[in-house]
Amino acid sequence: MQLKSMIAAAAVLVTSFGAQADGEKSLHDFTVTSIEFKDMPLAQYEGKAVLLVNTASYCGYTPQYKGLQALWEEYRDEGLVVVGVPANDFGDQEPGNEKNIKNFCKVNFQVDFPMTKKMVVKGGPDNAPVYEWLAHELGEDSRPKWNFHKYLIDKNGHPVAYFSSKVTPQSDELKTAVEKELSSSGR
Repeated sequence: MQLKSMIAAAAVLVTSFGAQADGEKSLHDFTVTSIEFKDMPLAQYEGKAVLLVNTASYCGYTPQYKGLQALWEEYRDEGLVVVGVPANDFGDQEPGNEKNIKNFCKVNFQVDFPMTKKMVVKGGPDNAPVYEWLAHELGEDSRPKWNFHKYLIDKNGHPVAYFSSKVTPQSDELKTAVEKELSSSGR
């Protein structure tokens, strides 16, 4: 009897996950929690390109915050939104709480782009649903392998590219991709 209950529970979980993956057709279908612990519906970015970046305060790539802020300042009036997603998935390099993270980013890098609360982004049972959806859409190879992995999402909420941590926010590769999305009229 206990085995039947476990099998039934597993079937419900698989069905729920499948429904979730099938239900989310774009980034705009997700609501995350902001770094201030408020609902942050990603539908508010409809019509804008989004650069979603998992971040960490104590990483060799942490100086990329400066480049992300510069990218945000350069392209926000043209329709780019940079969204920082603090994650402690790689090397325990984001151990602080949201208040500490927000203060660190503001004091050290003058960050004013939107940020979420800490999330799990690398995969596994606790992975953030939006990151599961991104991996489903772009393939398993697109999952973050380290801090400051970047996803570019088009104006309609569809992921179009991902960039490893080594690709800086000011790189020609990333800026060219952002400019292409900003100049597109939608798909």
